[in-house]
Amino acid sequence: MSRVGKMPVAVPKGVEVQVTADQITVKGANGTLVRPVHALVQVQNEAGVLKVAPANDSSEANAMSGTMRALLANMVEGVGKGFEKKLSLVGVGFRAQAAGTKLNLQVGFSHPVVKEMPEGVKVECPTQTEILIKGADRQAVGQVAAEVRAIRPPEPYKGKGIRYAGERVVLKETKKK
Repeated sequence: MSRVGKMPVAVPKGVEVQVTADQITVKGANGTLVRPVHALVQVQNEAGVLKVAPANDSSEANAMSGTMRALLANMVEGVGKGFEKKLSLVGVGFRAQAAGTKLNLQVGFSHPVVKEMPEGVKVECPTQTEILIKGADRQAVGQVAAEVRAIRPPEPYKGKGIRYAGERVVLKETKKK
């Protein structure tokens, strides 16, 4: 059996989990997440602990049990604590501004770029060169952060662009005559 799938998922206080035959609902302070249960996996809620087991002895069921356990752990952590990604803007005149569910970016184009946030994802700008993307769904937060970074990824010569906080950009040397 999958090593990840064997580990139980502890449900902290303030998080409520409902397991039905076809879906799992997790409610907490940061919202509600719903995920369908894969046919090759069985999920049981035993006194505040979620246990995942493969439905049969196939290797596909074994792999899906580990995947489902990791997804459940992310759901429980997301509605409890939440997830966040931090981006930073590097470049002269590069600015970001959060306005409700929209992120306004001025990143060296002739026009400002406006990025609409999907439901369940919030954006904040503590300073003009920092962007905080927060939410309960780990996949959605990571996807939005990747889309914002893709607007102006760091270029390899000066390093200007949008990058993840802590990301190292390897700079190339310019061509010599």
